[in-house]
Amino acid sequence: MILEALRADGAVSISSLAESLETSAVTIRRDLVYLDSVGMLTRTHGGAVAGPPSRESSYAEKIVQAIDEKYAIGRLAATLVHDGDVIIIGPGTTTEAFAESLLQKTGLTVITNSLPVAEAFVQATANEVIMTGGTLRASIRAFVGEATNRTLRGIHADKTFVSGNGLVADFGLSTPNMTVADSDRAMAAAGHEIVALVDHTKFGVRTAIQTISTEQITHLVTDAEAPVDQLGLFARSGTTLHVAKPGTGLLDTI
Repeated sequence: MILEALRADGAVSISSLAESLETSAVTIRRDLVYLDSVGMLTRTHGGAVAGPPSRESSYAEKIVQAIDEKYAIGRLAATLVHDGDVIIIGPGTTTEAFAESLLQKTGLTVITNSLPVAEAFVQATANEVIMTGGTLRASIRAFVGEATNRTLRGIHADKTFVSGNGLVADFGLSTPNMTVADSDRAMAAAGHEIVALVDHTKFGVRTAIQTISTEQITHLVTDAEAPVDQLGLFARSGTTLHVAKPGTGLLDTI
C-alpha cells in the first residue's frame, strides 16, 4: 500500500501513511527503512519519495550542461535585480551565470554560500559580498551545514535566487542531499521573494529531498525548451514565469 501511494503521488509522509493505514508512525518508519534498504523508495525527512536516490552530478558535468541556456537565464534573471537590492544567491552553475550578469549593478548586498558566485564579484567593487561560512561541499563549490544556516537566519533579503537538481510542478525544487537541502531552505526563508533559476534539463526530475515547494516560488526563470505542460502548472500555482532565449536573454513573462 505504501508503494501504491508512492506510484500515485510521487511522495508520501509518515503522518499521512500512519493515518490512512491506521497504524503507528513507528511502524511506518520501520517499513520505510526496509523499503529504502532494498531500493524501492528513497527515505526523506518525514517520509519518502519514489525510486532509488539520484546520483549527484559532478561539478565538471554540471558546468558544461545546457551552458547557453544557463547564461540566457542568468541575463534574464538579472533584470529582476535593482541597484541597492539585498539578494541571496545559492549554489549552482546557473546561479554562477546569473552572478556574472550582475557585475554592472551598484550598491548590491550579495549574501552567498557559493565560492564561484563570490569570486565573480571580485572586480565589482561597487557591491558588497557576504559569505556565509560553513562546511565546504566540493561537489557544488559551496558551504553548507549549521554554520551556514545560522548566518542565513539573521538575514532578510529582497530576493533569494536558487537552483536545484530537479523541478516538478507537484513537488517543487529538489536535491539528493539533505544538508544541501537544509541550506537551500534557509536561503528561501531569508528572502521576501524566491526566484528559481532552472534550465529545461532539470524539469521532470524528482530527486530525494524537497528544498522549496512550488507554492513558495515567486518567479521561475527558465529557457524556451522547458516543457509547456509543466510551465502551465507553475503559472496556475501563482508563479510568474520568465522564459529566456539562448543568445538574447529576452524577456517573455507569463
